[in-house]
Amino acid sequence: MMRLAPLLILAALAGCGADGPPVPPEPAVSGITITGQAEIGISGRL
Repeated sequence: MMRLAPLLILAALAGCGADGPPVPPEPAVSGITITGQAEIGISGRL
């Protein structure tokens, strides 16, 4: 189990955007632009 701990930590960091901010994909056809906004979060009442 102790050997898996560093691997699990690395996987968690890689999965949460630790490699930098998101980069939009290059458009496949010139003249097309992709715009928008995305938000992720948790909402609710306690």
